Amino acid sequence: MAERRSIYVACGAHELHASVWGDSAKPALVMWHGLARTGRDFDEAAAALSADYFVICPDTLGRGLSSWAVDVATDYSYAAYGAHAAALLDALGVGKVRWVGTSMGGLIGVTLAAGPLKDRITHLAVNDIGPWIPEAATGRIADYVGNPPKFHTIGDLEQWLRTSYAPFGPNSDAFWRRMADTSMRRADDGRVTVHYDPNIVTQFTVHKSDLDCWDAWDALDLPALLLRGENSDVLPANVAQDMVARGPKPQLVEFAGVGHAPTLATDREIAVLREFLA
Repeated sequence: MAERRSIYVACGAHELHASVWGDSAKPALVMWHGLARTGRDFDEAAAALSADYFVICPDTLGRGLSSWAVDVATDYSYAAYGAHAAALLDALGVGKVRWVGTSMGGLIGVTLAAGPLKDRITHLAVNDIGPWIPEAATGRIADYVGNPPKFHTIGDLEQWLRTSYAPFGPNSDAFWRRMADTSMRRADDGRVTVHYDPNIVTQFTVHKSDLDCWDAWDALDLPALLLRGENSDVLPANVAQDMVARGPKPQLVEFAGVGHAPTLATDREIAVLREFLA
């Protein structure tokens, strides 16, 4: 099993961090995380899939070990993230690429596969997100993302993550501990807070139009897979059915006992990805 390696790539005025797994001579696979998460969420899947792929798990600008925005009004947008994705692939010498995106990472994949990377993304797996998101769901996410807590201990942070991300469903203690380890930074007062720039929440205000992706979805013509947590409030069942009937007409796979979003860390989830990507 391949080991994770960290790389740092200059993307215009920014520095992007990514975890990479496996042999760069193998077919490339990008795994892009959700709004307030990092590429380390994919450790289990990346390790497993690295037997067949060169797996690239970026930290979006403002998250993880990547730099933060220079201009909040423009940098935390799908247009900027798409430019960073293209720069990252170019820096790694990657041409064609398979794309797995959770939540925000899924919509970034949709917009790129219908636009700037139309000729480069060959397979698209969208994890628990749709071209339309209910306001109640975006409000719930904006509330906890835009008001990051501070704690005295990592243990307290881990408990908050387990509570806030309970819709992820059952995951191992090792998963939650790694999530705490890779989701923390020290504030100036020494307390523990989350890794990201709170200004990423401008996705729901300044760049709200990024979330309306039906035109891009309808323009897709490639093998596609749609994953959904059975209890998801972000991807309602009726929206998932509309997606199946439109655009790339993906296969839909639902996971029981999970909300937003499946972590893709279980053997079953990884098996579904492996079959699709092949």
